[in-house]
Amino acid sequence: MSEPDVIKLDAGPVRFGQSFVNSEAFKALFQEGMELVEETAAYLDGPGREDSRSMLRQTSVAFASESMRLTTRLMQIASWLLLQRAVADGELTADQAQVEKNRVRLTSQETTTTVAEFEALPTRLRELVGFAARLHARIMHLERLITEAETAPQVAAPNPVATQLGMLEKAFGVKD
Repeated sequence: MSEPDVIKLDAGPVRFGQSFVNSEAFKALFQEGMELVEETAAYLDGPGREDSRSMLRQTSVAFASESMRLTTRLMQIASWLLLQRAVADGELTADQAQVEKNRVRLTSQETTTTVAEFEALPTRLRELVGFAARLHARIMHLERLITEAETAPQVAAPNPVATQLGMLEKAFGVKD
């Protein structure tokens, strides 16, 4: 492969969102998110159900509240990840994805659970809530980066390599 094959003249900048969803980092994030969804479902359908049966009423209400909040957060995460993968796989265009993003609201959730109530919850539920909160924060950060990169005005800065190649071609009369 020669240099002109590698250097694409008149090529626009690479979009962060496009490059990220095709990266190994995104694949790892996707895997992490889907595993967390599965782990949470397994806990809430099994040991979590058993844990909730032996709780006092106040703790049981906090358990139900945090479980619903956790499930909602994980569905937002899974929806975002699946949407990004669909764009990466070419199943959706960027415009279609933007329409779908408006339906998938990545929002911060307020909790009414007090610290004391939260600390009374089973350790595994607290761990899952913490994992989901951290993953949600990372995804919200990535979404901001992707959105900012997609909506940033494009400045047509000359490619310095292309400029130098053009000057060499003019100086030596070299053409492909």
